[in-house]
Amino acid sequence: MRFFAAAVTALICTWSVASAQGPNSNVIRSGSTVSLEYTLTSDDGQFTESNKGKEPLRYVDGREQIIPGLEKALEGLPAGAEKKVTVKPEDGYGQVDPKNFQEVPKEAVPADSLQVGTTLVAQNAQGQQFPVRVHEIKEKTVVMDMNHPLAGKTLVFEVKILDVKPPENQVPAPSSLIK
Repeated sequence: MRFFAAAVTALICTWSVASAQGPNSNVIRSGSTVSLEYTLTSDDGQFTESNKGKEPLRYVDGREQIIPGLEKALEGLPAGAEKKVTVKPEDGYGQVDPKNFQEVPKEAVPADSLQVGTTLVAQNAQGQQFPVRVHEIKEKTVVMDMNHPLAGKTLVFEVKILDVKPPENQVPAPSSLIK
């Protein structure tokens, strides 16, 4: 009888661990490490970017490493899933902020870059670099747009989930059968 009880307990324990690692263990959830390929297009068709055939994009879900609208839309997807996701500006890079326009002296901008739409690289006091665009050229100053280049745009992603690794230090959920 003891052998039978031990065998049943072992079977239940094995089953509960297998269940905890079953079909839902390989889906994107908070803490999962995700690898994906994507093609990104702005809804106005002015911007396209893709990593297909290149290094996959890797991020940890829930750590704000990708834009919120995309991260939320991918939660619950398994490896191998493909999805088209439309992200509104407020869930992407935000709306264009009028406070992010700054006038600088014309001499501060290289002469060969004095053309509306030219993108330059600026550096803040902490040494971080970021893109800025020439928005307007005045007589003695240049208005620079320091918004993210995709601010104010609706983004369309075509995504393929290549791999999903469960969160580190994951402890299998206890089975309701074990008391």
